Amino acid sequence: MQTKLIFVTGGVVSSLGKGINASSIGRLLKCRGLKVSMQKLDPYINVDPGRMSPLQHGEVFVTDDGAETDLDLGHYERFIDENLNRYSSVTTGKIYLRVIEKERNGEYGGATVQVIPHITNEIKNAILNAAKTSGADVLITEIGGTVGDIESLPFLEAIRQLRRDLGYRNTMYIHNTLVPYLDKSGELKTKPTQHSVKELRSLGISPDMIILRVNREIPQSQKEKIALFCDVDVDAVIEAQDQAVLYELPNVFARQGVDEYICRHLDLHTAPLDLSRWNEMVAKIKNITGEVKIGLVGEYVSLKDTYISVNESIKHGAYANGTSVKVTAIDSGDLNAANVAAKLGGLQGIIVPGGLGSNNAEGVLAAIRYARENKVPFLGICFGMRMAVVEYARNALGYQNTSSLFIDKGNGSTRLGLYACELAPKTQAASIYKEKTIRERHAHSSEFNNDYRGMFADTGMVFSGVNREHDLIEIAELKDHPYFIGCQFRPEFLSRPNRPHPLFVSFVAAAMGRKE
Repeated sequence: MQTKLIFVTGGVVSSLGKGINASSIGRLLKCRGLKVSMQKLDPYINVDPGRMSPLQHGEVFVTDDGAETDLDLGHYERFIDENLNRYSSVTTGKIYLRVIEKERNGEYGGATVQVIPHITNEIKNAILNAAKTSGADVLITEIGGTVGDIESLPFLEAIRQLRRDLGYRNTMYIHNTLVPYLDKSGELKTKPTQHSVKELRSLGISPDMIILRVNREIPQSQKEKIALFCDVDVDAVIEAQDQAVLYELPNVFARQGVDEYICRHLDLHTAPLDLSRWNEMVAKIKNITGEVKIGLVGEYVSLKDTYISVNESIKHGAYANGTSVKVTAIDSGDLNAANVAAKLGGLQGIIVPGGLGSNNAEGVLAAIRYARENKVPFLGICFGMRMAVVEYARNALGYQNTSSLFIDKGNGSTRLGLYACELAPKTQAASIYKEKTIRERHAHSSEFNNDYRGMFADTGMVFSGVNREHDLIEIAELKDHPYFIGCQFRPEFLSRPNRPHPLFVSFVAAAMGRKE
C-alpha cells in the first residue's frame, strides 16, 4: 500500500500544541492496527538544532541513528512508541544545503536554481524519503511555524504540490487554530480561525480538518459556523481543550470521531479502534495517590523545555510506581556546601541531568556529595554521571584536584545515537535491566578518561556498564548506597508513558522507599 500522507499546519498563534495533536492522531491510527511514522519540517535555517541554544529552542532530541532533532520528535516517540530516524527531522538549512551541494556538483546541468522547483522538489523528496524508510502506512508531517510566516512558504508550497502529485485520497491537510474567549463579552470568537484558513487557502491549500484550541466547550452552532465559512464538514471541526493528563488527548479526539474521519478520507480499511491498553495507562495515571519529591539539579533546569524529556521520564517512572511526582528545579548556581542540606533536605531523590555548561559545577558537586553521604537516591545522567565520579574521587578517595582530570573531551568527537553497553553481573545495573547487554542513546562530546580507571579499583564505586567496542565507561554505581547510579547515556530519550525506562522506574521506587 502506498504510504498515506497527513500534513499538520498551524495558524493564528504559535505554541498551539499542534505537535501533541499530531502525536495523538498518530496514537489513534496505531491503535487501529496501522503502522505510523511522524516527521517535523522546521523553517529555521540552522541545519539541525545541535548547535542551537536549548535556552531558545528547548532540548535537542536524539534518535537511534544519531540525528539531532527538534524536541517535538520526543513527543512523537512518546505517543506513538516508534523509534524515528534522521529522515523525521527536516530544516530549511538542510534543504538549502542539499540544493547548494547539488548545484556545486553540477547536478542541475547549469539550470538556474530557484525556490520552485528546486527547493520544493527537495522538500518533497525529504517527505517521500521519510515515508519510504519508515515503511509506514501513514506518515504524519508537522510543518513548524505559523501560516503567514515567510519562512514556512516553501514547505507549504511543497505539500500543496504533493496533493497534485499523489491525489486527494493519499493526502490530508489538518489545520490547527485558536478560538479565543473574550471575558468581557462572554464570547468565543471564530474570526481568527476564518482568517487563518483564508490565509492557508490563498496558498492553494484547503484544510480537510480543523482542530480548534480552546479553553472551554464550543457550542455546536459555532462549529457549524466554522464549517460553513471554512468549507469543511462539520464532523471535521474538532475541539482540543487542555487536559489534566496529557495522554488523555487521543481519547478526546476518539470521542469526536477523528480517526474515523481520517480513515474515510484516506480510504484506509482498518481494524476497529482499540484504545484498551492505552486507556489502562491513562486510568492508572488519573487514579494514582501519593507523591514523591524529586529534585532536578543543574543549570537552566527551571526552563520548561530545556529538560522536557527528563521531566516526562520522571513522570513515567512515577506512573509505573503508582504515585504522582513533584519535581523541584534547583539551580546549581544557588548551591554550596553551606546551604546544600537546607535546600535539598526535603527531597526523596536527586537527579543531575546532562549539562548545558559547567559554570556551576561546584554546586552540582555539592548536591552529589549530599546525596551520597545522606543515602538519598541519586541518578546522574551524562554530565551528572561524570560529576558523580569526580565528586567521589575528590571527597571519598581524597584526590582534591580532580575537577576535570577524569573528563576526556574525546578529541572533539561527539557520540550520538544508539550504542551497546555490557553490564557487569551482580551489580545494581544488572538487577535493574535484567539483561547482559543493553543499547542506549547517547548525546555528548566528553567521556570518562580511562587513564584514571585503575584509581577506582577495590573502592566503593563500581563501573557496572562498559561499551566494549570502544572500551568506554557507561555506568558507575556505589556499592554501599540504596540507589546511586550515573549513566553516560541519555535514558530519557527511550522512555515512554506506556513503556517507562527501567532507570527512572527503579529510581522513583528507591525514592519512595526513602519516604517510607
